[in-house]
Amino acid sequence: MGFRVSGLYHVSDVTSNKRSFRLTHIAQPMMRSGVFRQPQSWQSTRTPAVFTMISSLLSYSLCAAVTAVTQGSHCAAHSSLRAFITSTAQRGPQCGHSADSVSVVTHLQLKNMLSTGDIQLFDVRNPEEYEAGHILKAINIPLSNLEESLKLSPEHFEQKFRVKAPEKDDTNIVFQCRSGRRSATALEIANQLGFTRARHYKGGYIEWVEREEK
Repeated sequence: MGFRVSGLYHVSDVTSNKRSFRLTHIAQPMMRSGVFRQPQSWQSTRTPAVFTMISSLLSYSLCAAVTAVTQGSHCAAHSSLRAFITSTAQRGPQCGHSADSVSVVTHLQLKNMLSTGDIQLFDVRNPEEYEAGHILKAINIPLSNLEESLKLSPEHFEQKFRVKAPEKDDTNIVFQCRSGRRSATALEIANQLGFTRARHYKGGYIEWVEREEK
């Protein structure tokens, strides 16, 4: 009968009331922290001491597990918060103002801009479509040529299209096509080039003709 702590930090060979208790693989840090100490005497408290050591070991393991779960929860919460912020930024304007309403010009708005002359209207249809009929004051820049045209210097742009070159912070740039699809693509191209305040006429030339004939 006895108690021995080996060089590998094992607690073994503890016998009391004809029962054997064997605890193995106890971590070195626990030995250094003083969780287990070899008592000076085992004459009257052998069995309670063993249970005390087992209880200490279980408490230490439980604390470690709780800490790991808590740290994992913090990481998960951080990831969720970061995903929420990213998705909110990607959705664009909120509080009742959709990104579509900010980037789209209605028929009435277009008419008002044309009447005041405060507009830079670019028709991104093909030249044949433009010649067959177009909105007054619209400048034809086919979608296939739009990117390179917007990259021109102001002087070259004015020479080519005979109008003032648009600036990146202009709020009166409007793209228009037949039904709104190509003008939406034109808007994306312009935004990527820094014309972030540009808009497009979603109804297109089809809606314009229908409204103007009434």
